[in-house]
Amino acid sequence: MTLISLEDFRQSVPTGMRIMGLDVGSKTVGIALSDVLHMIASPLETLRRKKFRDDIIRFREIVTQHDVGGVVVGLPLSMDGSEGPRCQSTRAFARNLAAEINLPMSAQDERMSTQAVERVLIKDVDMTRKRRGEVIDKLAAVYILQGFLDRV
Repeated sequence: MTLISLEDFRQSVPTGMRIMGLDVGSKTVGIALSDVLHMIASPLETLRRKKFRDDIIRFREIVTQHDVGGVVVGLPLSMDGSEGPRCQSTRAFARNLAAEINLPMSAQDERMSTQAVERVLIKDVDMTRKRRGEVIDKLAAVYILQGFLDRV
């Protein structure tokens, strides 16, 4: 399955099921979940990437445990809106994941998501660098998913 439009996604996710948001990086994947009404995104975890085969086991567990009905992947567009190597890598990850978990998937522009979250953690929360590193990816996933939910 490829990444589908917002409209198609909205019609594809069953009522009462959560949406999982992903901030895909080369070493980690930040994971967030919506509530069943698709109004609020909350952080779940940061998955340290290993082999894809190992990672998919955890994604399947999350889908089952949390009644996930769709996935939103943050698409790291360049500042001018073009797609670079990171977008290609993220799209490949999404294709591979979709083949394994068979859920509707859509994309959300994630430009500046990590920077926006980090700015809040430094300025407003005064969080240490070590602690920021532990939570930044899952909070970026929240930022991505909440942006998507606000559009739905």
